[in-house]
Amino acid sequence: MNVALYGPAARWTMTERGAEGVHRSADRLAIGPSGMEWRGDHLHIDIAETTPWLRRRVRGTVKVWPEALVDRPLALGRTERHFWWPIAPCARIEVELTEPALRWSGTGYLDMNIGAEPIENGFSMWDWSRATLADGRTVVLYDLYPRDGSPTSLAVQFDPAAEVTEIDLPAPADLPPTMWLMGRRTRADAGARPQVTKTLEDTPFYARTRLKTQLFGEEVEAMHESLSLNRLRSRAVQFMLPYRMPRIAERRTKPRVPWPIVWRPPEG
Repeated sequence: MNVALYGPAARWTMTERGAEGVHRSADRLAIGPSGMEWRGDHLHIDIAETTPWLRRRVRGTVKVWPEALVDRPLALGRTERHFWWPIAPCARIEVELTEPALRWSGTGYLDMNIGAEPIENGFSMWDWSRATLADGRTVVLYDLYPRDGSPTSLAVQFDPAAEVTEIDLPAPADLPPTMWLMGRRTRADAGARPQVTKTLEDTPFYARTRLKTQLFGEEVEAMHESLSLNRLRSRAVQFMLPYRMPRIAERRTKPRVPWPIVWRPPEG
């Protein structure tokens, strides 16, 4: 289970578990000592992880109350071998951690990706962003670069009071590269100049960024991700991954990229 905390109490965990440490049912997924399950109207996440290197503990709970539920995944690319499922694109969350001692509440987002093959086999890279508009709508933008075809893009709007709808694509806009020289691109209103307010994750193959941008006539803050699957495939990155993502010593019986559980949305 990947946990990323930013700010003065920054911590990052992602321990890779073997088959013996993973269990799932229709409404629960356990990953080592951590897990998540649907409890009535919300998703309850128990976190019991340890950071690599300094071995600092991360303990606590996250509760996610969906305000909008999507009952089906959306295909990424034309081959329909990879899917994205924005389960709860609009949600209310409560976070209560004991280690470090932190608590807050606010808005959240829950999604998952599903594939018939490792993601790096289907794509060379992609850019993704999510922003919430003033009226509560959530806008998600995808720019995908499949290995077996031309680039494709997706712009989707989620309204808690309406259906999921595809919307017109905003204009492409470049962002400055990261310290690892990762290219970053996004989309914004024509003529707008999105600004990077903070780079939260800066790795050789992945960047997570907070943006100040303009969408559909509104000044908004957006969360943005860039992923280079070509870099992920490289020998250098594969050599470094175990230091960032420690692997337990048991015999590996699952693929390097584990398939996520298909959650059953809560009734109602």
